[in-house]
Amino acid sequence: MTDIKFAWSALGGDPALLPRVSTVVREGALQGRLPVRELARACVGACALAAAELGARRAGLTDVPAVRVDDGSVATAFVSERHLLIDGRAPVTFAPLSRFWRTADGWLRTHANYPHHRARLVGALGVPEDPASVEAALAERSALEVEAAVYAAGGLAVALRTPKEWAAHEQGAAVAGRPLVERGRLDSAHARVRAPLDCDRAPLLPAAGLRVLDLTRVIAGPVATRTLALLGADVLRVDAPRLPELPDQHADTGFGKRSTTLDLVADRRAFEELLAAADVVVTGYRPGALDRFGLSPEALAERRPGVVVAQLSAWGAYGPWAERRGFDSLVQAATGIASVEGTAQLPGALPAQALDHGTGYLLAAAVLRALTEQSYEEGSRFVRLALARTAEWLINGIERGGAGDSGGAGDTAYDEPGPWLSETDSALGRLRYALPPVSFAGGPVDWTRAPGPWGSDSARWI
Repeated sequence: MTDIKFAWSALGGDPALLPRVSTVVREGALQGRLPVRELARACVGACALAAAELGARRAGLTDVPAVRVDDGSVATAFVSERHLLIDGRAPVTFAPLSRFWRTADGWLRTHANYPHHRARLVGALGVPEDPASVEAALAERSALEVEAAVYAAGGLAVALRTPKEWAAHEQGAAVAGRPLVERGRLDSAHARVRAPLDCDRAPLLPAAGLRVLDLTRVIAGPVATRTLALLGADVLRVDAPRLPELPDQHADTGFGKRSTTLDLVADRRAFEELLAAADVVVTGYRPGALDRFGLSPEALAERRPGVVVAQLSAWGAYGPWAERRGFDSLVQAATGIASVEGTAQLPGALPAQALDHGTGYLLAAAVLRALTEQSYEEGSRFVRLALARTAEWLINGIERGGAGDSGGAGDTAYDEPGPWLSETDSALGRLRYALPPVSFAGGPVDWTRAPGPWGSDSARWI
């Protein structure tokens, strides 16, 4: 219970609600040297409790609905990208140049799933775009030298570090000094009046009627907005036309949402019309990358008083790496997770991209809690999370063990994900997918909308 208590406190939640959470403990779920199962359970539990709290508030319920966290459901959802099938085809998760490489003095982790990142990586190394050439070039250079050169070229590469080395790093120290969830009020503006929910109408959808502008990519941010869509929000994902999302990734995280493309310069008027009617804006780009478009929390609140702005980044909005790009696999390498999970011969990895998924559920929880707080105190709000800060919590703050005093059921084994998978037809084909792990009494059990092709929807609210 200690871990969800910490997460719930970081979200500003009332500790009196924690007894509403119970856990189905399943041994064998998300096994690793680090307490990944406990991290995942805490993130999903906090999100479900935040959803139940907002639902009770909007429906006028006396009691917050009971929350049930099932390790099996959580473990399945945390690797949803691996369970996805599109007409029976398994997705591509990592490109050939996204991996660990031997260097002259250690190991380096690269990320080159996107074509523009791949081009910058091989451009910085001065080699053709093939694994053998990259391997030969890296074997002659130091990991830190390549890390600096690739980032200077706009690519993505980090040297493998131990937890001790990361703690001594200036960015590691900056991350450790920040709260798990940064949150606050931007002004005292009135929030938009939201219609009460009918407590007799099932399912209870805490985010019904809310409009969410989704400016996120990859996994963590889209997981957060996918969760808000599950809970009833009208989520519209907005991407730049020149930066298409990887198709399989979009299929996995696109449930419940619509997808459109806008150029934030040429299509400025259309974006401002969307913003004027939005309740929540979620961004997942490098800190400061969207500020030139007037998308900082302060600028958004000035143009849309009462908005909730949620920001996600890899390394945090502070320290020397604040403006660097990053992904879950890179954060695992830099913070020491890959070192802990590996061997003397080869770096390892968590059993899931748990930093992405865990931070995604925490981001959704932070939005839900901000909406609940708005119903009492008004004011535009911001919430901010970073993958590196979630990694710090996993390495130094999570306790390994059972559900403790959270009402956990007796231990059972996690053998097959079948009970937590479903299938549906879609415009993309027949999909097999992981069911959502966020569960509370009377709440939704699945999305009402399957993902469609990337960028295929009009830029308007339903």
